[in-house]
Parts: sequence; structure tokens; C-alpha cells
Amino acid sequence: MTVRQETGWTPQPIDDAIARGVIPGAVLAAGIGGGRPAIRYVAGHAQRDRHGQRAMSADTIFDLASLTKVVATTPCALRLVAAGDIGLDDQVQRYLPDFDGPGKDRVTVRQLLAHTSGLPAFRPYHGCVPKPDPAQARAAALAEPLISAPGSTCCYSDVGFIALGELCAAVARCGLGQLVRELVLEPLGMDGAGYRPAAGLAGRIAATEPVGGVAKVGVVHDENAAALGGIGGHAGLFGTVTDLAKYAAAWAAGESGPAEALRLPGWLRAEALRCQTDGLAGRRGLGWGLRRDRWDNMGDGWPATGAGHTGFTGTSLSIDPGSGMWAVLLTNAVHFGRGPEHSVVGLRGQVHASIAAALLGGAAPVTR
Repeated sequence: MTVRQETGWTPQPIDDAIARGVIPGAVLAAGIGGGRPAIRYVAGHAQRDRHGQRAMSADTIFDLASLTKVVATTPCALRLVAAGDIGLDDQVQRYLPDFDGPGKDRVTVRQLLAHTSGLPAFRPYHGCVPKPDPAQARAAALAEPLISAPGSTCCYSDVGFIALGELCAAVARCGLGQLVRELVLEPLGMDGAGYRPAAGLAGRIAATEPVGGVAKVGVVHDENAAALGGIGGHAGLFGTVTDLAKYAAAWAAGESGPAEALRLPGWLRAEALRCQTDGLAGRRGLGWGLRRDRWDNMGDGWPATGAGHTGFTGTSLSIDPGSGMWAVLLTNAVHFGRGPEHSVVGLRGQVHASIAAALLGGAAPVTR
């Protein structure tokens, strides 16, 4: 761990969480606009169990879990909208005939993105078949019945984003992993990100939850993503803080600089960050969670125009297009278990509040 410069920002919440055993370690990057991050911090361990210890580093690769939704699937869908290949208010069945069942002919692409499709939050497709079979898991997800009328409720849905990933792949006529690489990772220079990391990278990957006493390292934590062959619209992406910083800055930086790599017109970027769920129990954009949504990960001082997303493994990403501020906090909290004692909800709020105070409150930032 390098020594910080004098700054108004403090790593105390992260250091305390590590000392109390809430998380094994963390990597943080935050800034305003493009260029180098104004705040960078690395602490703790990428793995800490009876099988050994590995220190966390700035190039540690994380299982990003549900950040996949907003970093991979959402921009792919929006790029296809920008190209005129799909329409936000088109029926999903127009592109994905296997998305079938009562009422599902009324579900739109916009509703999948905004979590208002009427699909359930979760179903255990990894338990549908005796052994992993991506085709059967995919078929089960696409055949999932609605639990409410399309557009009537806001229910954060893994199932909906599995379907959205399949829709994007079907329209592009290639695998989702290839599509994400061509439309998102390569244009933004996210060289350390991707699905199904190579075995040779195991020494750089943060360990997640133990199974049978052995932590998962380089194997996707999400069981449904594993059942889909490691590539899902809802989970499965791996990446470093450098990768996520590039993505966050591209959304927060405005119309020039890193934003150009997104290749999205201004109206569509604005639509993605506009509340799509007025009158419903949630505040969602297209893929993004907004301030005051139940999953809002941004703390006090973060602007009302902020947007963000979290991942079950302990990851989060936040942006604010108004100020240009962004933050990426990556932890491997589930390495210590899924219990409430390892929740990072409070930590996220504290870290975001301290970042807002440092970057928007006039304090000098730290450069690591």
C-alpha cells in the first residue's frame, strides 16, 4: 500500500471494514471527467483463507457480478438501438420468438432495461437440469412466466437481463461475449475485462465464495451465469478497476473525450439516465439505478443526478453526469460469506460520501 498524499479524502471506512473482517480487501478509483483518477486506493487481500493469502493490487481482476448488467448488456442494447437494429419500444418477441408465454407478447425492450417487464427477480436455473447445460438453462429463462403485467411494477430482475442478453446476441447474430467485446470493451480500451477469464490469470483474480471449503477463483460466482456457460446478460463479466474507471468516465464525462468511445448519441445517453419508473416502486433508468432507488449505492453529498449499479460479490460503480464525478469500488466481500456481517451497503454509502466531499467540496484529491 503506497502512502497517500495530504487530502480531504480518507480511506478510514475501507480500512475499518477490512480490520473488522467485513471484507478481505478493496480497490477504489474515483475522479471527475476523463483523465487519470483523482483518488486511487488499494488495501487488504484478494484471497485470505486457509489455502493462502494474496495481497490486493491495482490490477486485481474482480468477478463483477451484476455490474455486468450496466457495463456489458445495457451498452450493447443501447448501441443496437442507436444503430436502428432494435427499438426501445419494440416487442421483445419480435427479435426473440422463444420469449414466449401469457402476456409476454406485450413486453418491450425498454421494459427489460428498466426492470418493468413483469418478470420475477430470480429463478434458480442452475438447478433445472442434472448437469450444466447452457441451452436448457437459456430455454428455461426465456420461458419464465410473468408474475405481473408488463409496465405495472418495478422488480429488479436477473431473468429480464438474461433475456436482454439473449436478444442482443440474436439481433447481432453472434455470441454475447463476442458482442460485448466488439461494442464495449475494445472501443473503450477495457483490456482486462471479459467473460470466462483464462486459467493463467488465476493469480490476479480476487477470490469469491468458498464452495466445499475451496474459494472460487476465476470461476463465475453467480450460479445461473455458470449454468449459462459463464456468459450471461445478468452476470459473468470480470474486470479491473482500470477497466471500470474507463467505463464510468465515459458516462460521466459529457459529450467529448472518453464519452465518444461509447458511440451513443446524446439523446440516448440522456434517456438511459432518465427515470423510466415514475409512479412505480423504484427509480430506474435504462439499466442504471438512480438516486433514491431501493438499490441506490450513493451516499450523502452525491448529486441527485447520480446513477449507479452494484454487484452481489461486493462491487459497485457510480456516475454523475451533472458534475462529471464517478467512482468505482470493488471488493470481494463474498469471499468471507453471504451473511449480513459482510454486507457492504453501509461501506458504499460512507465511501461515496467521502468522495463527494473531497471532489465536490473543495478538498484536495489524493493521487495514487
